[in-house]
Amino acid sequence: MIKRFALCIALLAPAPLLAHPHIFVDTGLKLEVNAAGELTAVEVTWAYDDFYSLLIFEDLLLDSDFDGALTPQELERLKGFDMNWSEGFEGDLYLTAGARALALGDPVHLSTEVERGIITTRHRRELIGETPVAAGGVTVKPYDPTYYTAYDLSRGVEVTGPCTASVTPPDLDRAYTLVEELLYAMPTEQAEDAYPEVGAAFAATVSLACEG
Repeated sequence: MIKRFALCIALLAPAPLLAHPHIFVDTGLKLEVNAAGELTAVEVTWAYDDFYSLLIFEDLLLDSDFDGALTPQELERLKGFDMNWSEGFEGDLYLTAGARALALGDPVHLSTEVERGIITTRHRRELIGETPVAAGGVTVKPYDPTYYTAYDLSRGVEVTGPCTASVTPPDLDRAYTLVEELLYAMPTEQAEDAYPEVGAAFAATVSLACEG
């Protein structure tokens, strides 16, 4: 659903502006680790910027009095608006253990709130696979590969269980240099139609370390 609304905005933007994010999401992560030190699930909080929240209200015909608050009935209509993911959408969350990508299940909606015109949602995703995943050494990166949506970790990272998390911010100088190099290597008309996927370069990295 995020992608659908993002596309609508993209169609209104001049092509050169697609080099910059248009949706900003304050992100929080809760990494669930069991007593055996295995990562079992991730709880994700998304707080959308005020302009994007307003676009959602307008699209769903909510907040007709423009007071930045919703009635219980309106909240019920808003619930799950960002959970209808298209096939292949990874939820803009990428986990790895060494060189191995970790698979996450479908999102389970936990809550939707609106305060002062800001939409905040929470959902939970379990790790899926045949073998348990040792949490130590796992890395987590929230990002949109196209960098149309920018995620930061201003809502913090919490870990349950016998592990701790450290956050490494992105090297922005290196990220912008990468963008320039990729764009210069592409014909202008191609750059406008197929902006390089650089979102990972602008993402913070969460690293898990565990006792024992």
